[in-house]
This record gives sequence, C-alpha cells and structure tokens, in this order.
Amino acid sequence: MNTLEAVRIALQSLWANKLRSVLTLLGVVIGVSAVIAVVTFVAGINGYVANKVFGLGADVFIIGKMPGVITDIDTYLDALKRKDLNMEDYRAVAESCNACSYVGASILNTNGHVRYEDQASSDTMVRGMTSSMMVIYDEEIVAGRGLNENDVENSSHVAVIGQDILEKLMGGAIDPLDKLIRVDGQEYRVIGLGKKEGKTLGQSRDNYVLIPITAYLKQYGEHQSIRISGKAAGVGSQLQTAMDQARVTLRARRHDQPGKPDSFVIETNESFLSIWSSISSSFFIAMIAIASISLVVGGIVIMNIMLVSVTERTREIGIRKALGAKSGDVMRQFIIESSTMALVGGVLGIIWGIVVAKTVTGLIGMPSEIKAWAILAGLIVSATVGIFFGVYPARRAAQLDPIVALRAET
Repeated sequence: MNTLEAVRIALQSLWANKLRSVLTLLGVVIGVSAVIAVVTFVAGINGYVANKVFGLGADVFIIGKMPGVITDIDTYLDALKRKDLNMEDYRAVAESCNACSYVGASILNTNGHVRYEDQASSDTMVRGMTSSMMVIYDEEIVAGRGLNENDVENSSHVAVIGQDILEKLMGGAIDPLDKLIRVDGQEYRVIGLGKKEGKTLGQSRDNYVLIPITAYLKQYGEHQSIRISGKAAGVGSQLQTAMDQARVTLRARRHDQPGKPDSFVIETNESFLSIWSSISSSFFIAMIAIASISLVVGGIVIMNIMLVSVTERTREIGIRKALGAKSGDVMRQFIIESSTMALVGGVLGIIWGIVVAKTVTGLIGMPSEIKAWAILAGLIVSATVGIFFGVYPARRAAQLDPIVALRAET
C-alpha cells in the first residue's frame, strides 16, 4: 500500500465515524489552536509595544525617579526613597546636554476629570508637558496647533485634546478649537486636536488632554516627580554621549557619591523592549506548556483509537501479510494513518486558533499578528504527535501473526 492510499483510508475512517473523529481530534485541536492563538497574540502585542507603547525611537532616552517597568517589589521600594525630579533638573539637563537635539519634561495623571458643558469623563489621561515633548513623542496634530514655548513659560491654560474628547464630550460635529473645557475644575482653551489612534486591549488611546507642564504643576502641586526625555542627535555613540551628559549633570545636582548607583533611572527604547521581551517570553513558555498538555492528551486518545482500529482490522492485516506484505509495510500504513488524523486536527486547530485570535482582536482590540512560522510549527507539531503516539499501535499491527490474524472474527 502506498502513502496516498494510506492517507485516503485514514480520511475515510475519519469521515465514516464523525463523532468518534471529533472526540479523537479534540485534544489536538485544542492544543494546536491554543499554540496558534498564543503566538498570534504575543506577536501582535510585541509589535504594538515596539511601535506604539515604547516606540519612542532609537535615539530617545527617558530619565525618571521610578523605572518605566517595575518587575519586583524591592525595586519599587528603593525607587520610592529617591528624591523627585523637578523642573530645575530638567532645565539643567537641557542646558548641559550638547548632544541632545531636544530635551523635554512631562508628567501624567491617568484619572483626570474633563467636562465640556453638560458632558464629562472621569478617566481621561491628563499629561503636562513642555513644547519639545510634542516632537519627542511625535504627536500629530490634525487641527489647530500643538503646545509652544510661550504656553509653557506663561503657564497658559491651553490644551490639545484627543479624538475621544471631541466625539464623546463635544458631539463630534463641532469645531473644537477655542472651545473651553474644564480639566479637574480648571478651565482650558482647546488649541489643537490630535490624530485618531484607536483602541488597544479595550482601552482607547484617544482619551487624553495635553497641557503645559507649568500649568499642570500649578494645578496639581509642585511636589511631584517629572520625567525628563532627551532626543539625541543620532543613535549609537551619539545616544550614549547624550545619556552620559545628562547623567553627569543629574548626579552632580543630586549629590550622588562616586561609586554609588544613580538616584534616578535612565532608560531607552531598547531597555524597555528588553524587559518586555523577558516578560512576554515567560508568558509564552507558560502558555505553550499548558497547551502541550492538551497535545499529549490528544496523542493518547489517537493512540487508543488506533489500537481499536488494529483490533477491528486484524483479519485485514492477516490477509495483507498472507499476500506478501511485510511488517514494515503494515507499520508504515498505521503510522501514516495516525499522523494523517493528527494533521487534520492540526489544520482544524490552526483555523480555530486564528478565528479566536481575530475575534478577540475585533471585540477588545487586543493586537494580533498571524505568523507563517507558527502555522508551519502547528502542522509539524500535530504530525509529530500523530507519529509518536502511532508507533505503538503500528508495532502491534506489524507484529501480528498472519495465521492468527486470519482466524480473527470480522
């Protein structure tokens, strides 16, 4: 019997026993779909994190009191003890960093209360920033203008708003420029409208208000730590030079003793991505380990079904051996059949995993990205499961004595 014939027999067996086939392949389908879904989500989120969350560019560094990503409680407690970074620190870095094209400062309130006439929101991101942060963050303005130096120097009550403020608070049909909104009780005049960014993980990226950092500090209090951002004139050595200049300035201002660690954190896009990669890799490994359990269970079920098939086809095996089939031929036939069954489960699992991933993306905006290598890996894994768990039934079939097999009842 050739390979195509063995595949045909396996497919006919699956089609003839539909309920048994569904139950047989369920473990493989779940395992492969889980692998595909996890890989799709991890790839999508990694791309989103790289391009949107930490996508500040390879020439940007950020200085803060607290790390951008905290991975353990000791790091958090140590960071709490540090002195706040203030506007004087920002100005000192701006003056001393000759290798920087831009230096900016920002501060964030994630639960701002914004009102326009009788409409209000209570979870708006309010960010205070210098005008240079508009360049560093690459904020795209689609109407009006961004913040400028005069706004910062005069602590002007002006604001750039996101699309959610326009659509949900202002109705979306009006021109937002020069309209007055209230941010946590203080009145601000709208001077610009940001580009629509959409949702990620169910959270809107357009629900924000940008105001001058000086106005922010006056309203919310001076005793808060800011974050200082620098954009170097280039990458590589130029970025390192800019970071070194900023570090020397801040260590001197904050009286950090020689040989002691910095009393602040300097991070780059690369360091953010390195931390995230470590986190996502751990999550990926954990989920693959869980999915592997389903694959093992599916493999065991396939093995049991193949053992039943050997019993049902004992007389057929005896006839084939009596007609000259070798043990290797019989073994190959059953291995091909078991791997075909598993491959069918793998194909169904891939389809189901992609459907689940794209459905979740559509419902809550979780980024997803289909990887060709993941689909190929799903097929290889499912075929491998079929081969591995099909060896024992195949050997049982190959070792049957033809005389005894011919006596078996059909």
